[in-house]
Amino acid sequence: MLRLLLLLLLARLQSCNPRPPSVLPEEDSEDRRTEALRRLLEVFGIEDPPRSPHHIKQPPQYMVDLYNTVAGADGITKDPDILEGNTVRSFLDKTHSDEMHFLFILSSVAKNERILTAELHLFRLRTKVTEGPFYKRHHFCQVSVYQVLDKNKLDSFEGKKLLAARLIALQGSGWEVFGITQAVRDWMEEDSSNHGLLVTVRGLGSAPVDPSTVRFASGRDHHESKKPMLVLFTDDGRRGAALPISSLPGQANPPTLLSGARNARSVDQFLPCQRQLLSVDFEEIGWSGWIISPKSYNAYHCKGSCPFPLGENMRPTNHATVQSIINALKLSQGVSSPCCVPDKLFSINLLYFDDDENVVLKQYDDMVAGSCGCH
Repeated sequence: MLRLLLLLLLARLQSCNPRPPSVLPEEDSEDRRTEALRRLLEVFGIEDPPRSPHHIKQPPQYMVDLYNTVAGADGITKDPDILEGNTVRSFLDKTHSDEMHFLFILSSVAKNERILTAELHLFRLRTKVTEGPFYKRHHFCQVSVYQVLDKNKLDSFEGKKLLAARLIALQGSGWEVFGITQAVRDWMEEDSSNHGLLVTVRGLGSAPVDPSTVRFASGRDHHESKKPMLVLFTDDGRRGAALPISSLPGQANPPTLLSGARNARSVDQFLPCQRQLLSVDFEEIGWSGWIISPKSYNAYHCKGSCPFPLGENMRPTNHATVQSIINALKLSQGVSSPCCVPDKLFSINLLYFDDDENVVLKQYDDMVAGSCGCH
């Protein structure tokens, strides 16, 4: 497992070290293993790996569908412009009551995350067709979502603030989505101000409506796939690689991780710069309990030589071409040949459970080598 972790770290460092590498011993020290895992967590912006859910949980279908829209089966981003920001968090209602009062705990949202959009997702239950003069004259009702300011004054304007209101048909079922961005921004500024949300249903002209006519699934006595959910789109500001270029403790040089390393290295010197497979298996790493998708992905890595003269197939930069010429003609001491490194990088997406068992979709830049070149 540790060999795989170190390979991934070395691939991200994108360094080209001509010095003879040291060989990683078979029995690795616990310090080295711990450091490798810590650095891999840094790549994913996580301090400690979340705990696996206490029981088998199904992620909200909305989050699964969003992941499949954004990423392929291997987690690689299909289109970087689909997501607003780089993080989507989902929160289930914590009141567990039948009332139209919902509470979402946002303690897992980091302070450095910029709130972009917040949505309340409510599942409307199918109800019987109601007879009566009101329902013959009216076909719509108004659903309003309020930010609760004071739980003891819900009947007055002082106790709540209107966030969103919309007309919906009296007949029908399915998900309804309401924008509540301002409320979440208020809660993030002052956690103690989070008293939840209140949803009301009224007829046109504020006429009362039979509560059994328009009903939403609550956090109690309904399947998890229909429970009220807050969906939060944020951006944590992370862009590109986050690892410093340095070796693991006790290593002057990066380790060689494959058997027959010296022979393989001598052969590699004659192979042109090219992209090679580098599988990252989260089950092997020990993270499969909290990562939902993907179970593994191919990070790829770049390997091979950049001999003079550099051909177009090696995708050299102008700087690499000049460096190759200087090296070949020995016009300056200490100038090495160009390095075989990624020249195009793709992002991947992780769908996972956080410590509070909320489901998070997060996009990470520069995680897959798309192509290699001499630089």
